[in-house]
Amino acid sequence: MNESQIIDRYFELATLADSEPYFAQFTPDAVVEDEGVEYHGIDEIRRWRTEVPQVHYAVLSTVEFGAGRTTTAEISGDFPGSPVNLSYYFEITQDGRISVLRIRV
Repeated sequence: MNESQIIDRYFELATLADSEPYFAQFTPDAVVEDEGVEYHGIDEIRRWRTEVPQVHYAVLSTVEFGAGRTTTAEISGDFPGSPVNLSYYFEITQDGRISVLRIRV
């Protein structure tokens, strides 16, 4: 799978975030940053996902950026300010897993 396919798969699985395939996308020591808070490792990523509301993702664009790729996605759901465009920065390992995910407005 190439990096674009890995990113597309992330957004497909993000709607099923409580599933093992979702968590299998990450390296065991992955770092996720959301709203300025960092979550280190799969256990913390699992806790973070329990707090994320059910939303719909529409990928708008993906570009290479530094050591990774940045995707802009429109997020809509039952939350104040919906819909909103967020930036997702991914670093992906040689074996196709996400090692870093940073989500920003």
